[in-house]
Amino acid sequence: MKEERGSAWDRVWVGANLATMQPGTDPYGTRLDAAIAVRGEAIAWIGASVDAARIAAQDGVPVHDASGRWITPGLIDCHTHLVYGGNRVAEFERRLRGESYEDIARTGGGIQSTVRATRAASHGELYAGAARRAARLMAEGVTTIEIKSGYGLDGATERRLLEVARSLGRELPVSIRTTYLGLHALPEEFAADRRAYVEAASGPWLDAIVGAGLADAADAFCDSIGFTVGETEGYLGAARRAGLAVRVHAGQLCDIGAAELAARCGALSADHLEYLSVAGVSALAEAGTVAVLLPCAYFMLHQQDPPPVAALRQAGVPIAVATDCNPGTAPCTSILIALAMACTLFGLRPEEALQGATVNAARALGLAGDRGTLEVGKRADFALWEIDRPAELCYGLGANPCVGVVYGGRERAAV
Repeated sequence: MKEERGSAWDRVWVGANLATMQPGTDPYGTRLDAAIAVRGEAIAWIGASVDAARIAAQDGVPVHDASGRWITPGLIDCHTHLVYGGNRVAEFERRLRGESYEDIARTGGGIQSTVRATRAASHGELYAGAARRAARLMAEGVTTIEIKSGYGLDGATERRLLEVARSLGRELPVSIRTTYLGLHALPEEFAADRRAYVEAASGPWLDAIVGAGLADAADAFCDSIGFTVGETEGYLGAARRAGLAVRVHAGQLCDIGAAELAARCGALSADHLEYLSVAGVSALAEAGTVAVLLPCAYFMLHQQDPPPVAALRQAGVPIAVATDCNPGTAPCTSILIALAMACTLFGLRPEEALQGATVNAARALGLAGDRGTLEVGKRADFALWEIDRPAELCYGLGANPCVGVVYGGRERAAV
C-alpha cells in the first residue's frame, strides 16, 4: 500500500478513542488509540496514533493531542422547531392542573398561541431567541440542526421563519437544514375555510418558499388535531413535485395511518410514532423511512404509551432521536437529555441512542453520504468528550462532557 503523506493533511488529532459509528462487530465502531486527520473540510485519514505521529512529524503537520478523550461524529439534531416567538409556560401550568394538550389546543392555545407571538416578533427578535437555543445545542457537540417553520401559518411569516433559520446557518458555525412545515395547524383566520388554507400552503406559499431557496424539505402534522391523510398526501405531493424532500409528524396523539402515508410518499422520516400499528412498522421498514423518536415531548405531555421500539428494531427500521425543541411540548435544548430519555423512557440501548443522533439522524435529513459517521471523505465534523465510554453520553443528566468541537475541519470556538 502506498505510504500516506502528511502533506495531504491540514492537521491531525492523535491519542483519541474513536466512536466512528460505522457498522461492524463493535456497536460504536470503536478504534482505540487512534488518530483522525483532516484536509479542508473533510476527513482525510483515520488510523493508528503511532502512524499519524510519525507521518505528521515527517511533513510538519500540526498535531492536536486528544489525550485519551473520545471522539464521535458531530451530533445531529434532526427535528427542531427552533425559531419561534414567546413561550407557553402558562400552558405548562394548565397541563399540570389536569388539562390535556388537545383541550388547550381546541380552546385557542397550543400552536395558535405561539403563532400569535411569532407573527408579532421581528426578524431580529426571532433570530436572537433561536441563536440562544442553537448555542445550547452546539455546546453539546451538535454540528447539524434541522429547523422547521410552522409557527407563521401565513405565507409571509412562514417565509420569515425560514429566512431566520438560513441566517443562523450563515452566521453560526453550525449546519442548518430547513423544513417548511406548511401543515402544522389551521390558523384562526381560516377556521371557516380549511380547504383554502391547505391550497394556499400547498400552492403559492410553497412555490414562493421554493423559489427563494429557503427550504430543503417539507413536513406536515398528520394527526387528530392536525391534518388528515388526504390533506397531507396532497401537500406532500406538491412539495415533492417542487423538488423538496418530505417528512411527516406521525402518530403522536393517535394512529390515523400517517406512518403508512410517510412510507407511501417516500418520506425521509416519520416522527413521533407513539401510536404505530404493525402495518405502519412494516411500511416504514419496506420504504427505508427513518423513525425519529422525540422523548422530550412524550415526557412533557405525560404520555403513557411509548413508540414500539422492539417492533421497529425487529423490523430493521432505522431509529433516530431528536430534541423536538419547541415552546409547547418540548422546550428542550439538550440533545444529551434527549438521548438519556430515549434510553430510560423508550428502552433504546445506548448505542442505538447514539446512532440516533449520528448516523440515523443524518439519514433522516438525507445527509448520510456526507456526515453521521467518522469516515474518510465525509465532512470533518466531530466532537471530543471527557468520558470513559460512549454510553456515558446517554447516562449523565445535566452534565455536559463535551470538551471540544471540530466543525468543517477546524476547532469551533465556544458560542
